[in-house]
Amino acid sequence: MARAWQHPFLNVFRYFRVDEWKRSSKEGDVSVVTDKALKSAVYRIRGSVSASNYIQLPKTSTQSLGLTGRFLYVLFRPLPTKHFAIHLDLSTEDGQVIRVSFSSLFKEFRSSATWLQFPFVFETRTSRTGDTKTEYLAGVAPLGARWTCLQLDLCDILLVYLSRCYGHLKSVRLCANLLVRNLYTSDLCFDPTVSVAEARRAKLSVTPVPREMAFPVPKGESWHDRYVHVRFPRNNPKVPSQPVQRSDSPIAAVFLGPAPQGPPPTEVFGEPVQDASPLVQMPSPTAVSAPRRGLGDSSPRVPVGSGSPWPPQVPSAPRLLPETSLSFEQLEVPRVASPDTSTQDPSAWAEAADIHRVDSSGHVLAHESTEVPVALDAGSCQHFLPDPILRLKGVIGFGGHSTKWALWTTDGTSVVYPCHAVVVVLRVDTEEQRFFLGHTDKVSALALDRSSVLLASAQAPSPSVVRLWDFQNGTCLSLFQSPIYTICSLSFSGSGALLYGVGKDGHGRTVVVAWGTDQVGRGGQVVVLAKVHTDLDIQAFRVAFSDGTRMASCGRGSLRLWRLRGGTLRSCSVDLGEHCALELTDLAFVQVQDGHRAPWDHTLYVCSRSGHILEVDHQRLAVRCVHHLLPAPSPGSPLPEKPALSSGLGIAISCLSVSPDTCAVGSEDGRLRLWPLDFSSLLLEAEQEGPVSSVCISPDGLRVLSTTSSGHLGFLDIPSREYTVLTRSHTAPVLALSTERSRGQLATVSLDRTVRIWDLATLRQLYDFTSSDEAPGAVAFHPTSPAIFCGFSSGAVRSFSLEKAGLLAEHTCHQGAITGLAATPDGNFLFSTCSRGSLAQYNCAVSQCHVLRVAVKVVCQDVPPGPSTLATSGDSRLLAFVGPSKYTVTVMDSASLNELLRVDVSTLDLAGGRLDWAVAVCFGPAALGHLLVSVSSDKVVVLDASSGRVVRELPSVRPMACSSLALSEDAHFLLTATSRTIKVWNYWTQTDPSCQVYVGHSEPVQAVAFTPDQQRVLSVGDAIFLWDVLATPDSGRSMPGVPLAHEVGPGTGQLEGAACGADGLPRQQVPVPSQGPPLPLDVYAMPPEGNDGACCMLGEEWSCKESPGPPVSGAGGAGDVAWGSARRSQGLRVPPLCHRWPSTQSVQEARTQPPARPDSYKHLAARCKASTGTESVSLPPEGTELLHLRTVVGYNGNGRASVVWEPDTGFFAYTCGRLVVVEDLHSGAQQHWLGHPEEISTLALSHNAQVLASASRHGSSAAHCQIRVWDVPGGLCQQLISHHSSAVQALAFSPDDRLLVSLGGCGDCTLALWSTATYELVSSTRLLERVHGVAFSPWGASELACVGAGAVAFGFLQQRGKDVDVQMHRAPIPEDVGAAELTSLCYGAAPLLYCGSSSGQVCVWDTGAGRCFLAWEADDGEIGVLLCAGSRLVSGSSTRRLRLWAVGAVPELRRKGTSARSSSVFMERELTLDGAVVSASFDSSVDMGIVGTTSGTLWYISWAEGSSIRLVSGHRSKVSEVVFSPGESHCATGDEDGSVRVWSLASMELVIQFQSCLCLAWSPPSCGHPEQQQVVAGYSDGTLRVFSIARTSMELKMHPHRAALAALAFSTDGQTILSGDKDGVVAVSRLRTGMTFRVLSDHRGAPISAIQSTSKKYGDLGVEGTDLWLAASGDQRISVWASDWLRDRCELLDWLSFPAPASLAATGLPPPSLAAFCPWDGALLACVGLGAREEVVFYSLRQKQVVEKMSLPFFAMSLSLSPAARFMAIGFAECTLRLVDCESGAAQDFTGHDGSVHLCRFTPSARLLFTAAHNEILVWEVVDHGRRVAAALGP
Repeated sequence: MARAWQHPFLNVFRYFRVDEWKRSSKEGDVSVVTDKALKSAVYRIRGSVSASNYIQLPKTSTQSLGLTGRFLYVLFRPLPTKHFAIHLDLSTEDGQVIRVSFSSLFKEFRSSATWLQFPFVFETRTSRTGDTKTEYLAGVAPLGARWTCLQLDLCDILLVYLSRCYGHLKSVRLCANLLVRNLYTSDLCFDPTVSVAEARRAKLSVTPVPREMAFPVPKGESWHDRYVHVRFPRNNPKVPSQPVQRSDSPIAAVFLGPAPQGPPPTEVFGEPVQDASPLVQMPSPTAVSAPRRGLGDSSPRVPVGSGSPWPPQVPSAPRLLPETSLSFEQLEVPRVASPDTSTQDPSAWAEAADIHRVDSSGHVLAHESTEVPVALDAGSCQHFLPDPILRLKGVIGFGGHSTKWALWTTDGTSVVYPCHAVVVVLRVDTEEQRFFLGHTDKVSALALDRSSVLLASAQAPSPSVVRLWDFQNGTCLSLFQSPIYTICSLSFSGSGALLYGVGKDGHGRTVVVAWGTDQVGRGGQVVVLAKVHTDLDIQAFRVAFSDGTRMASCGRGSLRLWRLRGGTLRSCSVDLGEHCALELTDLAFVQVQDGHRAPWDHTLYVCSRSGHILEVDHQRLAVRCVHHLLPAPSPGSPLPEKPALSSGLGIAISCLSVSPDTCAVGSEDGRLRLWPLDFSSLLLEAEQEGPVSSVCISPDGLRVLSTTSSGHLGFLDIPSREYTVLTRSHTAPVLALSTERSRGQLATVSLDRTVRIWDLATLRQLYDFTSSDEAPGAVAFHPTSPAIFCGFSSGAVRSFSLEKAGLLAEHTCHQGAITGLAATPDGNFLFSTCSRGSLAQYNCAVSQCHVLRVAVKVVCQDVPPGPSTLATSGDSRLLAFVGPSKYTVTVMDSASLNELLRVDVSTLDLAGGRLDWAVAVCFGPAALGHLLVSVSSDKVVVLDASSGRVVRELPSVRPMACSSLALSEDAHFLLTATSRTIKVWNYWTQTDPSCQVYVGHSEPVQAVAFTPDQQRVLSVGDAIFLWDVLATPDSGRSMPGVPLAHEVGPGTGQLEGAACGADGLPRQQVPVPSQGPPLPLDVYAMPPEGNDGACCMLGEEWSCKESPGPPVSGAGGAGDVAWGSARRSQGLRVPPLCHRWPSTQSVQEARTQPPARPDSYKHLAARCKASTGTESVSLPPEGTELLHLRTVVGYNGNGRASVVWEPDTGFFAYTCGRLVVVEDLHSGAQQHWLGHPEEISTLALSHNAQVLASASRHGSSAAHCQIRVWDVPGGLCQQLISHHSSAVQALAFSPDDRLLVSLGGCGDCTLALWSTATYELVSSTRLLERVHGVAFSPWGASELACVGAGAVAFGFLQQRGKDVDVQMHRAPIPEDVGAAELTSLCYGAAPLLYCGSSSGQVCVWDTGAGRCFLAWEADDGEIGVLLCAGSRLVSGSSTRRLRLWAVGAVPELRRKGTSARSSSVFMERELTLDGAVVSASFDSSVDMGIVGTTSGTLWYISWAEGSSIRLVSGHRSKVSEVVFSPGESHCATGDEDGSVRVWSLASMELVIQFQSCLCLAWSPPSCGHPEQQQVVAGYSDGTLRVFSIARTSMELKMHPHRAALAALAFSTDGQTILSGDKDGVVAVSRLRTGMTFRVLSDHRGAPISAIQSTSKKYGDLGVEGTDLWLAASGDQRISVWASDWLRDRCELLDWLSFPAPASLAATGLPPPSLAAFCPWDGALLACVGLGAREEVVFYSLRQKQVVEKMSLPFFAMSLSLSPAARFMAIGFAECTLRLVDCESGAAQDFTGHDGSVHLCRFTPSARLLFTAAHNEILVWEVVDHGRRVAAALGP
């Protein structure tokens, strides 16, 4: 651990005062500059030679920094296109100095005994499905190099690569070229991506970076978008090719490289070091749309080359593509790849990407006209006309990859510009658009030849693809792949015969390519004429007007002239003199008009970011003149006559364009300025709406085209001095849209934080609402008023007036970000949903919209927000949304919010092996009554909106989710948005529906919609696309072939019949409709008129149960039916239940009168927990867990029927809390099935022993109980179902295992039937009386029985098609029997049913006649278990008795009827167990079985031997302590009112049992031989008892206390006992004599919570004695003592007192105060429960101060420190266990307990960890134990 003054971290620059240069030194070009990104001063180190320009700490090499922190954090940014180096001198523990260097100059890893050299390599990694592209930028830093947090683990670097132990950091040298902010050292592993505020708010289990170390992140932006985190080395040195730890960011460090050269491999942690690795920095890709890909975008991507990470070799002369056809199965939209793309030639890839039109046979033809976008038929044989049905009408947007490309045509009438993947030609006077379609990603560069014949366009992602177009007719003449990875500039020569491209190659070097294009229009090929690589920075590249073989380029500090001659590109630089340091941004040649050479035709104009414009004579390679442009003075002051070389801050010029007379200049201050060529005066100035990206003067010189980085495109008309905006656009993806019917307007919201209103007729922007603090996420027009509603990320819903352009109202009833907005078409209601799951209803029929209701936790919170997860019907009556879970869709009444329908869409996707979930919903026309639901796999399900039955399904062409739906008003066409494509379906076609697919978007389409007149289609994503619908409207047409809600044709029936699992497979088509409970609401409002209490608002904590359905008459007549049956079926006869809201009075009654629990032990005795589970845990990723659950000690005696045993297969399972424990009875090995969120109540095993069902009670996190269905052979949960609201009382499988029945508890009273083929709910019956048990008849699956209050209910299952009806017949108990409650049942020989009662009687029923004919007194208490096989009956009762009955004569007695006597039934055997019998499982002959009791014991029963053997034993009450023998052969546990139990640690079998106690201590190894081992127990009467383990007897009894004992500990020599009681008194007693020789009362008044003793060196810490011990009390005080018990010395060493923390919300009590000595440093204390915050405090006894604090998510309830590795186990009241690595600060959370984890204990070897929650004991194996011990011991 670092010295205290260096903890928790040290600011190196501040501590050594670098700015004063007294303790540090600098050499060369080192200066202080202000960085714009960090907004702070940083040190800039630059120079051509790195070794000559540096900062060094300390000042001389003879000095030493002496920094001992394990981690060094370097906050720096490499300067673009330059090298840099960082040198560290590390001192080892033995004094050896090691030089460790990191530099981009190094090509490979090199090492020796005294130095290590690591190459620093920049990498760009693009990960796509099926392909990973890696771009290595070796050497100089790329242009996009960002600020980096380099985290170096100095300890691991020396240990892994040189097998040396790190001592301290001696010196640091930072060499050019880089910017450095600071250096920090620390022993803590900080996460630089998380701030302290974020960690506290989200309760993250990471160590956030301190505020002064953090990089600033603007609000609304991501840390990973601006910075890079590199950690070296990675956590696991055994796997050098794996990525290092990187905080789940797309930016990280990876290590790829050769083996280290030098010494042979050495052993580290038992494994040889195989590889060493260069440092590779990965900036996130800048031109890839994958990070913004929508839900389900898993389309395969085309790989580059044949698996090599380097760019493929491109042919020197790309060929023109031939006519080619590709089948649709090989088509990938928007990209295309052949089936085998790993070896595909790049030209073949380019060939496959050229798609334009689809023919009638469903094949794709290349090289056809692109006047219309791509329309792909989905492979159907039926087509609908016209084909194509959509035509792109207009595009709203500009830019995408760059906003610097906008060109004039030769005639000056049109403008050419890119809009993401589309090239747009806009006619200026008419505003008509035409399009060049074919690019599959964003266009990065454009070029138009001087005669407007050829147009060249390049798309961004590497490798770049270039298209050559015939500009007049829009035909693609050539498509070829460029050798440049990313083209940033294209330029034509004057004749169009030469095309030049500039960009970057795979190594980050600049490439200039010249192509010959003169033969393209004549059937020839594009030829690469020349290619050159250069290290120059090229910002602009232009071709001379007079000579197409001469060019010029400019960049940072360079101006070069180029020439193409003899197939070679050559360049020479222009001497800029004193201006060589200028950052040149653009250049332009003077235009020559009318073929006459002017005197200045050799002039080249170059601009810079400092405001200088250079006139260069490109013939003489000399600067002719320099002008310095200054901002315009204030109004009224004269303009300067000659601004050249003026002093002052100049204009930051970003672009310029030159005509024969004028020069147009665009600047970063957002102004367009027009100057004469002598720059004597400013002619015109136009203010733009953002920094100007490019300017272009028209050929006639009368107009200046300009673009801005904010997405604006417009031109300045020089004669009229007017500026015209041509288009505005969003600068980020569009999230949602809404259309207005009467005014023809469109509203959109975007990630750029703007809400924009557009005119659909002109595509002009009308309004723009911008929010800087919060992002809009949803938008909706008011249907009848000129207003718009907008939802924001803050949870606010605001309405704006379009007439006044102002805010009308704001509503803040939501707690999460708004995810959906929808208004009813009649304008009465508005609905909003948020990310926290709430739904709000507003009255928008009045001028001031107000909130009516808010329903909480009804909307799904798991699915990413989308614009189509909320919808209203066309008649304004219905509301549909995805929720409460992503697997269900809920339909409500829009006026009352009554839930009408809930549809489960979680069908099993056999191909993907996962459950489907709902993605989007959409209502059809009201006449149809259809509800369309898009699910996550590949289909759209059409449901009947009133009943939920499936009408039809629309399969998808590609296996990905449809994110948005829209159905035309005549139900003719359906629009779906899937990834980047739009599909148009013929909705009228019933079988094999056909669709057309349209591409054009470069990013996922977020929403699609029809315009109000149904004549156009809108799609939004990267831009806004407006499509014409070419189908002619027919007002008189009907809707043939589309069944209405009440007309279900044969096709539908066949579909459902095929979907119900007739082939035994899980269903794939039919969702299950169900009616759920009323919604929990939490906003009080007055009910609307006419609503009789329907809007009664209920609190969130209250849940209303569904009312029973109407009675169903059975065969026995109406008088026999007393139990109602409300069916829920998967068939066609599902009557919708319309629920009424209860009145306020009924709600209050429901709150004050909860359902009474029946006086029957048969029901789950759920332990009252003061703790609940939590969601804020950091569960470790699979495969990285440091703990593995090894053994569960105990059995859950609270459950009922919670043990199953199959004698034939040997399968044996039982429950313990939330766990299902599967144990091998022969070996004792256990498997643990986790997943239940609450205590498991019951189990059921199928008859074939292949399926196990387990049910848990409901908790605070879920409204329903959870039933899990497990695959027994695989041990995996295959289904998760829920229906019951309180608890599941019983589970049972039908004899044929086709049905599963679940019975709700006393608060539910619901009988549910499930189909085991699909685990759909096939029937649900609400029982009017409480029921205690249910069982299927063994001789037929159509009959079951229930027992309850005074009656038996016989259920008869009737199968009607695919529907299941349950008819219940109630048979009351005869009065002479006298049994009030029937509590258990089992079937015997046909047709007998045995029932046990609460009074101890057993009744026998004739199920055929429905009468009870026999009863006898079987026990004195309630019978909870009955089992029958043949002539034997087993009964278990609350009196702890298990009895075996001979019932062979009962079938004969049935013939006597009610006159039968019980004398023929006799008891064969009886066993008395340790608790009430709650579970039993026997073999088929009832000879042997396993029985569970409420004491937490499982007994093996053998009736033949009359014996009972304890199989599983656990504690019945709360475990108070766990202690271990020194050799770890045994452990002892004690509980509060049970016994002391000694276990064998290897098998966890019970060995010895003593009297009950409150605390325990095991003698230490210093006591001697194993036979001398002793256990000391403390009791409530204040006595201590010493037990001998070898003799299993009590040896000594002492009475040192008057109060109950609370804590015990042995001294280190084992001869003294320290004991503390609940009054705060600590007593010290001799073990040999039993005498108490010292009593300490310093803690009196507060109970002692912990006592611990450890050894120390004599005289250490300045005190005598060899023992060091502490006592902690509940008043947050800790005393530390040093003692020598042999000399009777005891001295107070330290006294710690902390402020009291707040009481726990669950218990109302403060958390326990705990303390322990750190095994790795005996002078260091770890304390919890002290102070007002949830944290671990490390206190140094040497420094007398707190040296470290570690934040926790909750207050700790228990604490244990590993004796070997630096692990710390902490238990929380939130049922969570946390393991903390004290070295790195990393933490992992583990669940499994069903209560507060109040006890944690490591074994002495630290191999095992025992944890306890109430009576549950879990034994964990420390997975990382071996490596940690090796690290602690050293090499």
